[in-house]
Formats: sequence, C-alpha cells, structure tokens
Amino acid sequence: MAGGIMSDEAKSMGKHRRQRAIQLQRALGSRRARLEHDRVATTEQCAAGDASGARERGRKRRIASSQITGLKYFEKLAPLLERLHDVGCERDKAGNRDLHYDQYCQLILLFLFNPAVTSLRAIQQASELKKVQKKLGVPRAALGSLSEASSVFDADRLKEIIVELGDELQPIGRDPRWQDVHQATVLVDGTLISALPKLLAASWRRRSKESDMVNWCLHTHFEVDRYVPTRIDVTPEGGGESDERAVLERTIEADRLYVLDRGYAKFSLFNRIVAAGSSYVCRLRDNSAYQVEEDRELTAEARASGVLSDQVVKIGNRRAADLRPAHKIRLVCVKCAPHTKRAKYGGGSTGNNSDGILRIATNLLDVPADIIALIYSKRWIIEIFFRFLKHLLGCRHLLSLNHNGIQIQAYSAIIACLLISLWTGRKPTKRTYEMICFYFSGLASEDELLAHLVKLQQHDEKQAKK
Repeated sequence: MAGGIMSDEAKSMGKHRRQRAIQLQRALGSRRARLEHDRVATTEQCAAGDASGARERGRKRRIASSQITGLKYFEKLAPLLERLHDVGCERDKAGNRDLHYDQYCQLILLFLFNPAVTSLRAIQQASELKKVQKKLGVPRAALGSLSEASSVFDADRLKEIIVELGDELQPIGRDPRWQDVHQATVLVDGTLISALPKLLAASWRRRSKESDMVNWCLHTHFEVDRYVPTRIDVTPEGGGESDERAVLERTIEADRLYVLDRGYAKFSLFNRIVAAGSSYVCRLRDNSAYQVEEDRELTAEARASGVLSDQVVKIGNRRAADLRPAHKIRLVCVKCAPHTKRAKYGGGSTGNNSDGILRIATNLLDVPADIIALIYSKRWIIEIFFRFLKHLLGCRHLLSLNHNGIQIQAYSAIIACLLISLWTGRKPTKRTYEMICFYFSGLASEDELLAHLVKLQQHDEKQAKK
C-alpha cells in the first residue's frame, strides 16, 4: 500500500474476509434457528407430557363414590354435633355461611377414617359427592371455606363432646393385680408433629435442629382403663408456658394416678399433683441424688418382677424450701436393660443413656413394689398410641398449620378413637382400625366388619377364661 492506495492483493484479501464473515453469519443464523426450533418442540413435548401427567395424576387423586361407604354410622354423630352448627357465625350477619362447624367436623372424621381421603383438597373433592352430601348433610365445600374453617371455629367446643362420649365408654378391663390402685390411671407424655412454616407468624417459632420444619407438641393424657386419649393440648415446641411440665401443671385433675417419664421429674409438679388429690408414678434421672430414710423388705413377687430396692428417701435438699417435696417420696428401683445413646442412625437408642436401673418415684406408700413396676411398664402404651395417631389416623399430615386448626384435628382424632371403642367395645388396635377403614372405603362389607368384631369378641372371651 502506497500513498493511501490499496493494492490488488489487499483488495482480494478483504473481499475474501467479507465473504467468509457472511458465510459464518448465515451458518450461525441457521444454527440458532435449528436450536430455537428444537427448543420450541421440546417445550411443546414437555407441556404435552405435563398435561398428560397432570390428567393422569388427577385421575388418580379423584375420589369415586364407590370409595366412600359406611356413612350411616356418621348419622349417629349428627345429634351430638348439632350444637356446633352456629359456632363461628357471629360475624356472618348476612347469613351467607355455607360450611358450618358440625359439617366441618364430619368431614374431618371422614378424613380420619377413610384412607382415600388424604388431604384438604381430597376432603373438598369428597364433599362434591352426592352420597357424602346426603349422608353427612354437608354442602359442596370450597377449598377456601375449608381452609378458613380452621381459624373461624373454636376448637375448645369439641372438648364437651369428648367428655360426653367418654362417659358412655366403659372400662375395657384392668389387670387384677392392679386392684390396690383406686384412681384412674392416666399416662402423660408429648409427641411432636413437624410442618413447614407456611405462615409468617410460624416462621419465627422454634425449628428442629436438622431442618426448617416447625414443631408442634401434642401434650396427651391417655387413660389406661378405657384405653383412649382423654385430652390433648397443642403448643409450639419450646419452654416457658409450652414446657411439658408447665402444661401438665395447668391440667391436673383430682383422683388421678399420673404415670410420667423422667422429663416430668420436678418436685413442685409432684407437690401440685398431691395437693390436687391425685398421685404420681414418675421415673427419675439416673444421676438423681437422695438420702435413704427407710429400707423396705422386698417380697418374692417384687424380686421376681426385677425390683432391686424399695425405699423411702429424702430428696431435693439442695433446692429452695418451696421447691422441695412436701410429702414422703418412695423410690422403687427396677432392673432394666442398659443402653447408650448412639446418635440418630447409629443402631442404638436415641434417648438418654441408661445404667440399667429404673428409678421410679411415687407418693403411693402402700402399693406393693412389683405393682409400682407394673404401673410404670404401662407407660409404653402411650407411645403405641402416638404411632397409631400419626401412622394410622393420619395425624402426621396436618390439615392446618395454625394453633386452633391443629387442635380441631387433634380433638377430632380423640373423637375417632372414642367412636372406635364405642362401635367395637374394644381398644382401637391397628387390625380393628384397618378393618373399619376397609369398610369405610368400600373394600369390606358390613357383614365382614361385624364378623371381624365377633371373632375378636370370641378371642377376648377365650383369653378371659384362661
């Protein structure tokens, strides 16, 4: 290049570069077009697949009328629940409320008894069925109405119904060795139900250490003689007023024998129980310090039951005067299998360590030591009930995440247990509950259900003769 004039060779190279650039641009454009075409096609296929999958899932979730049966048993509930019809209607000046409290309770019980109804949306679908509307006397319930119901209706109104059903229930039977105990034996413990905090108000509450789940505690009273829960108090997990011992202090009744685990070991609580005219049998921690005031001689029955010692002890001396026991405490030590906590998935116990001795404190001074050991062994029944409540009755899945809504579901679960006992005359076992569910879901006839109950009655009669 000279004097600003481009040579023929340079011109040729520039022309070649321009042509190459045009070719590359066309190639890229074609590639983009192919990619865009493939993207659109893939999106359409995914959308079609999702729509097909949604239709398939919809078909699976849809509840058929044949899956809902046995509703005539719910008709007997209508007079009992009728008093709740106008509860929560104070704000409804125009009379526009379609879903009333009694109807909502019957739908919750349908959820508890029918395995085909597994969620709030499934309850809404069931309410569209003519059979359900006719037998339960409920209208088609909108999902919004079902969701709102948990905060509109007062859960405490269900307690009076629980009391009335409980009064109809007769004791199923008591171990004849237990005849020296004249108070109603009540097992007390709490269980946690976890849920994702969908509400802003719940997001600040105490969460479990291993997830973002919010824990609610169901403080439960379970009566051994009638084999049913008689009370459940719902609180967020935590201390203060939600602490299990504080909740029990607020709910102590007279003429009860409270059977407690070591989490309830608190001398002021023991004093409150005795002052109310009740008694307690409570396990103490392994490191409890005490002074022996009286050694009692062990009977042959006590030794055979694994009782190691029976003593009257002085305990709590280091505490303030108002926090010490205000009555004599008897300590019964029983041999058990020692265990060591081995973390959550370590193959061992997840509870506190045990040195192989159960230290059981009680204010019952005249009951034989082997009977004290027997009474405490019954505490495991409430753990079985918690499993029944969560895994069978479906209370692992919460229909509502607000406090009142969880109480309604918990109280409805108590009503369900009482109904099972009243219908069958037996404790609500897994096999009996499954058979009732088969009946309510249309898999078993009424004759098959009744035959199952007769078979159980015959089995009980044979056991009683032994």
